[in-house]
Amino acid sequence: MSGFVFNEKPITIDAGEGAYLYADDGTEYLDFGASYAVAALGHSHPAVVSAIQEQAAKLTYVQASYPVEVRTELYEKLATVAPGDIENVWLCNSGTEANEAAMKFARSATGREKIIATKRAFHGRTLGSLALTWKQKYKKPYEPVAGGVEFVTYGDAEELAEAVDDETAAVFLEPIQGEGGINPATAEYLQTARDLTEDAGAALVFDEIQTGMGRTGSLWACENVGVVPDILTSAKGIANGLPLGATLCADWIADGAASHGSTFSGGPVVCAAANATLDTIVEEDLPGHAAAVGDYLTSELEAVVEKHDLPVRDVRGDGLMVGVEVKRGANRTLKHLALSEQLLALPAGRTVVRFLPPLIIDETHADRAVDAMTNVLS
Repeated sequence: MSGFVFNEKPITIDAGEGAYLYADDGTEYLDFGASYAVAALGHSHPAVVSAIQEQAAKLTYVQASYPVEVRTELYEKLATVAPGDIENVWLCNSGTEANEAAMKFARSATGREKIIATKRAFHGRTLGSLALTWKQKYKKPYEPVAGGVEFVTYGDAEELAEAVDDETAAVFLEPIQGEGGINPATAEYLQTARDLTEDAGAALVFDEIQTGMGRTGSLWACENVGVVPDILTSAKGIANGLPLGATLCADWIADGAASHGSTFSGGPVVCAAANATLDTIVEEDLPGHAAAVGDYLTSELEAVVEKHDLPVRDVRGDGLMVGVEVKRGANRTLKHLALSEQLLALPAGRTVVRFLPPLIIDETHADRAVDAMTNVLS
């Protein structure tokens, strides 16, 4: 067998449309993972497909130092929809690159080295972002990773206050931890982080690679709590399947940051896909839709857990980012969901089943997911 693939799945995917994926044998699967929130609009969305085809026929690629209308348009759109006064945009190819850029920008703008991250955090798998990622299984085989990173307990404001000082360059936080188990931060905790970093002259960085693009009921999860960071990173659903990341910065970060670059920063085809994705999310109010359908999904899951006394410890999350903490182990549950119920979902640690469906799903799709969970866990 050729290739270098880890954790290969037993299902070969051949096609996708909307909220569904199709195996090479024709089996239809309801996709409640969206490939880790990448397929925000579902698979083969007509607006995105059209934008890609049109741009590919016109110009496939030119380096970022040459202005291109489709890239400039994306810069402007992201600056317009970014929270607060964040108006500076740097484009790359992935979430881990966006976080590495955030590390570089924060350190160069502050002239400091120390970065604070949280236990159970996940910020990427390249050597720089691995330094911010908590789980040892991801980074132990590749050590040494970048230095200068200290970890604190997620959600513990007092521990964070003890860690932030005048040597701190940045605090990295996920408004809701994804890989760590779908753990939402409180508004008070995020506001404390904002106050501490402002007082210390450090950058507050929100990793919205999974929570952004409308998934939690607002375009950005930080808007749900009214806290604006200095740097916000985005990727996954930003181009609905094409590789793109973005690092959005406040003026003081952009003005103080040293030079940075990437050969494939904001390729025209990828930017066209992102423009179409962002336009659709905003024009169709998919954040509001995600909030409504997400509330329905969560309430229905909670109801069947109570009614059938299912082996579930907790149902938590926000919008269409939902975690179901099970007692039997997530991987076993996911296997049965896929093979017996034709429902695809994701793990978030060893005990949490993670639902990150396309933002276009409706209550009928939610009902099917709830029925599948009931059948597997009963």
